[in-house]
Amino acid sequence: MESGGRPSLSQFILLGTSSVVTAFLYSVYRQKAQVAQELKGAKRIHLGEDLKSILSEAPGKCVPYAVIEASLWKIARGWIQRLTLQEHKMVWNRTTHLWNDCSKIIHQRTNTVPFDLVPHEDGAGVAVRVLKPLDAVDLGLETVYEKFHPSMPSFTDVLGHYLSGERPKGIQETEEMLKVGAPLTGVGELVLDHSCVRLQPPKGPGMQYYLSSQDFDSLLQRQESSVRLWKVLVLVFGFAACATLFFLLRKQYLRRRRERQRAEEEFRERAYPEEDRPEEDQEGPKGACVVCLSNFRSCVFLECGHVCACIQCYRALPEPRRCPICRQEISRVVRLYNS
Repeated sequence: MESGGRPSLSQFILLGTSSVVTAFLYSVYRQKAQVAQELKGAKRIHLGEDLKSILSEAPGKCVPYAVIEASLWKIARGWIQRLTLQEHKMVWNRTTHLWNDCSKIIHQRTNTVPFDLVPHEDGAGVAVRVLKPLDAVDLGLETVYEKFHPSMPSFTDVLGHYLSGERPKGIQETEEMLKVGAPLTGVGELVLDHSCVRLQPPKGPGMQYYLSSQDFDSLLQRQESSVRLWKVLVLVFGFAACATLFFLLRKQYLRRRRERQRAEEEFRERAYPEEDRPEEDQEGPKGACVVCLSNFRSCVFLECGHVCACIQCYRALPEPRRCPICRQEISRVVRLYNS
């Protein structure tokens, strides 16, 4: 687009896209920042013998957002087990004409049995029953079994795979488990229900449920790093949106200024005809012939009385000779001699 021209459709699309992306990133950043702020303000509680007395004195016998660091202790055969079957295959890309690796989960099953969190020291403190562990954001499962089962296609299958554009590689079988005795950091709502202490998902906005194998300081540091990353993305795309908006506004300003200058020139041309315009507004040097713009004016046309041409240009006028200014027929010419 030329300088001062109208903005193109692609520029408006760029502005709209960058604005929408910036708004989306800012929304995610606000959510991440609120989660990190709530996590930072969570109350750290030690699983001591005075835990029940602390909860009984709390409003509603609960702590809305609490942090406990403990170990997993089973009730009966309590644990979390997740079995996953993932298919791996090669897919033909018609654009790049290459085989690309692709995978998808074809089956996943999670088994869970109620379990408690107990202090790291055996025989000390009270146990905390964990409710709805699958609702936790960061469920620290450990891979205990992994095996890849390659596919064994026949010759006919190979031809069919090449024709269809998909070549199966095999099935990845994975078993993940939250082992008994593993260190666990729980963040959620701590409630005293009769004589049982429960850890359950929090109800407040921005409060997320965590059952992580990391300690609380590492968990908080990871959340703050995520907040900083989203903040940088917001600033980058926000700057791009502002730069695009400034560019379009500048183009509009230049276009309007050129239109205003053009309108002023047209107004001056209509308000001041060439014979009435000041000498400095006419083309050529002062007193120059309006035809050739090089020689000085050396004759006066009668009967109109205009002094606008040199004698050479007068002689070159076609018959019948007419004044170049008013187009009136020239009856006679009087030479001028400047002294």
